[in-house]
Amino acid sequence: MIRVVLDSNIYVSAVLFGGKPRLVLQLAQEGAFELVVSPPICSEVEETLRVKFLWPESVIASVGQSLWRAAREVVPRRRVTDCSDPDDNRVLECALECQARAIVTGDRHLLVLNPYRGVQVVRPQEFLNGRLWR
Repeated sequence: MIRVVLDSNIYVSAVLFGGKPRLVLQLAQEGAFELVVSPPICSEVEETLRVKFLWPESVIASVGQSLWRAAREVVPRRRVTDCSDPDDNRVLECALECQARAIVTGDRHLLVLNPYRGVQVVRPQEFLNGRLWR
């Protein structure tokens, strides 16, 4: 089974807007691939919901519990600085730590790195097309 890392924007979009990001998350919850997350990714998702969307802590905790239950958590041991957006380096570190096959993102700072050290960096639609995980 392949391992996949979702960028924080995919989690936020899945929760708030649905669409293709939610479909990617549903596939993970159904066991189509192994979803991997790291503490910095979890923190960024929760902070975005708290600060940008003004969600109360109780709702963030409930949604977070649901999101992270489907994922295996890793703690990256090495730091990278290859992305122009420092926050996005945390996604790369998670992918390297778990030897992911893919990163799913809508972030142009990550997409321009495709492929990144053997990891495919793709938009949700490309991932849903199935070439990477079926």
